[in-house]
Amino acid sequence: MKKITDFFWFCSGAHIELLKKYPTEHNKFVGIGATIFFTALFASLSGGYAMYFVFAGNPAALVFAIVFGLIWGLAIFNMDRYIVSSIKKTGSGNHQIMQALPRILLAIMIGIVISRPLELKIFDKEIRQKLKTSYLNGQRDKIDTLNKAFSNKYQLELVKSEELKTEKDSLEKDINRSRYILNQEVFGDKTNQTSGVVGFGTYAKQKQSVIDQKEQRLVQVRSDLQSLENIINRRKELEGLNSTRLFNEKELDSLANIAGFADRNYALGQLSFNPDGTRDVDTYLAISFISFLFILLECLPVFVKLMSDKGPYDIALENVETVAIHHSERDREHEVTVSDNIQDTLNETEASKRKTFIERRAKKDLEDWEY
Repeated sequence: MKKITDFFWFCSGAHIELLKKYPTEHNKFVGIGATIFFTALFASLSGGYAMYFVFAGNPAALVFAIVFGLIWGLAIFNMDRYIVSSIKKTGSGNHQIMQALPRILLAIMIGIVISRPLELKIFDKEIRQKLKTSYLNGQRDKIDTLNKAFSNKYQLELVKSEELKTEKDSLEKDINRSRYILNQEVFGDKTNQTSGVVGFGTYAKQKQSVIDQKEQRLVQVRSDLQSLENIINRRKELEGLNSTRLFNEKELDSLANIAGFADRNYALGQLSFNPDGTRDVDTYLAISFISFLFILLECLPVFVKLMSDKGPYDIALENVETVAIHHSERDREHEVTVSDNIQDTLNETEASKRKTFIERRAKKDLEDWEY
């Protein structure tokens, strides 16, 4: 238990040797340290999960995820530890709030960052379904775009093909109707288009001749249509239109499994909207509450430090820092005084040497002059 307590004290950024002297402060710093530790733990899981999708499909994806998760968790741990330990309880309330405000903003940003990958995991099933719908719609739009481009590029051929199809259908209907009338003529059925004479007479031969002409034209139309369709199909093959089709369920599952972080993040954002573009309030609130939870968790150590009263540990820490500052100033004064004295001694010694040199030189010059 003692090791766990010491570990959480270390996580809180407290001066452990000083904290041990004040038992009333122990639980407070255990709570702060535990909050920092679990925030870093969630950050590690979040970062590792995000990296796993970055390297999805790579055999070493799990290794990269573990390594990055540990590095990311340690980075968040170190940052949170610094944020909390740098807030001093020695100033006024307003001063403490101003001191903590940049750290709160930073904590909010960290909370948003670490919450996103975990949201991706929590809503994994819904994200996969949204991705499959998105991929299917994208493929459908791609096919529509290819068809539109092909239609614009080969408009003359397509128009000619439609005209031949229309003519073929019209000829087939006309031939069938003409054959029916011919049968009426042969069997002697009296109508406004038949003579009522039984047998294959003059009128029947005329009608048969017309049918033969239409059939010849039908054969020609069918031949032209088949040739044109062969040309259009070859061009579709070259344009990639025949090979492009809608994804089946198995292909959609495969695409959703290998989707990258950006696609999954986009799909998560789209979960908050209905197909008609209106806001899905329930899903939006669910995603938002998860983000708020991690933001609150990230800001909690700072809030605990701000809300806690100024305890004996804070006073003792202030005294230790004051004494350390005083020692530093006295050491500075000592070094300055020693340095000044040394410099004065060096100046006096150098001046004395130069005076002696000048006096000797002056005496020698005088002796030379007298001589």
